[in-house]
This record gives sequence, C-alpha cells and structure tokens, in this order.
Amino acid sequence: MWIYAILCGYKLVVRQQLEHIKNVNKMKKIEEIDSEGFTIIDNIYSENEIDKLISVIENVTLQNTQKDTFRKSDDLFAVRQFFNEFPETINIVFNDNLKQIIKSNFGDSYFVTKSIYFDKPEKSNWFVSYHQDLTISVNQKLEFDGFENWTVKQNQFAVQPPKTILEKCFTIRIHLDKTTKENGALKVINQSHSKGIQRVDNFALKTEKESICEVEKGGIMIMKPLLFHASNKTTNNERRRVIHIEFCNQQLPNELDWNEKIEFKLN
Repeated sequence: MWIYAILCGYKLVVRQQLEHIKNVNKMKKIEEIDSEGFTIIDNIYSENEIDKLISVIENVTLQNTQKDTFRKSDDLFAVRQFFNEFPETINIVFNDNLKQIIKSNFGDSYFVTKSIYFDKPEKSNWFVSYHQDLTISVNQKLEFDGFENWTVKQNQFAVQPPKTILEKCFTIRIHLDKTTKENGALKVINQSHSKGIQRVDNFALKTEKESICEVEKGGIMIMKPLLFHASNKTTNNERRRVIHIEFCNQQLPNELDWNEKIEFKLN
C-alpha cells in the first residue's frame, strides 16, 4: 500500500509540474509580440477580480466627474492618470498572473508610465482611425534633442521621445468586458511596429495583414506603441471597458521624468 501511495504522490507532483510549465508557456509570448507587435492572453483575471475593479471605478466616478483627468461625452468616458485616481485598483491589477506575464516576457526592470480607463458606451459612435502611440507623459517641458511635438492635455505635458525610447515601451490593455469587432475591439496592422515611425498614408492598407483583436472578459492584449491600431464604432449595443497601461524601462534625461511613474515588485 505504501508503494502505491508513493506512486500516487509522484504522479500528482508530475502533473502539477506539467501544469505549471503549461501555464508559463501560455504566458510567454515575447516572440509573438516582437514579430507581430501584439498578443492576446485570456483568463488573466477572475470574475471576482473584474467585479472588484468595476466596483471601485463606479464608486469613485459617481462622485467625481468634474475633475481635469475625467472626460465624459455621449460616446466615451475616459479617465487619465487612472492609478492616481483609483489607487485601490493597483493590487487587483497586478495579480500573480499579470506579474508573471511581465516578468517572463519583459524582465523585472519595467515600471508604469501611463494609465487610462476607457468606457465606450453601448450606443457609442466614437471611433479612432489608424495611428501609432507616439507620445509619453512627462512632468515638465524641457528642451532636449530628439524630444519634439510638445502638447499639454488636461494639465499634463506630452512629448514625442526618440524612437529608441518608444521601442522599449509596451502597453497592456485589461478588458473588463468581452470585446468583439461589434463593440470596438482594436484592429491592428500586423508587424507595422517594425517599420518605425511612419505616416499611415505610407501603408497600402488593402494589402497589409489586418487583425481584429477580440478579447474575452478578464483577458488582456499586449501591444507595442509603434503598432498601427484603430477602433470602429459600436454596432451591437454592448459596452466596452478597458484599462490601458503603458510601461517602459528607460530613464529620461536630466530633470525630465515620467509623469505617472509607478514602480512595482514582481516577486
């Protein structure tokens, strides 16, 4: 009997190890990210975690809709500096799954540089044409070589940094609702990030490979900022809520710094 018990215990350990390897492999997507410019990973957040995130967001937004970081219209509700406005969400967002994904794909030197909440209502006509994410949020305006196209939006400085900085950035989009092509899922031009900073006019869209990035509720999309992406109008009366988080591991020159820099531990 004791031999049988040992064998059963051994099989259980092997099964657990194989399951762990399977989960790690599922989360290791860096080759796809580097090649295609994006990847989608489902089942990162539980139903309970999504409910908690939605609850925190709704409780705060009911009381604070007039702040500079809040933008509200019939077609879109957006909150800039999301983690500053909803600090209670940080521990929920950075669950074990997300930390494992960041560490296994990008290492442990990255930090948050920007966070935005997007709520696209059921009847939204809001759409975004193809573009690259070329600006970063910084603490002040200082003139340096390679930093150009300065803007100020909602009391926040933005600038286009050198391409070498943008190439070290990545974005994670956390989906609080199931997202399909009918309610504004992102569409992207595969591999367009590898061609550097470009005008969309330079792409023959009809001949380029385009992907619709449908994501399940509780799943994430990871993308490179130089990937051309767009979003269509909602056609199915389904809401689309997304937490958009940008990361980088680059230090900015002298007194210029990331406006929303948040460091986190991956252990």
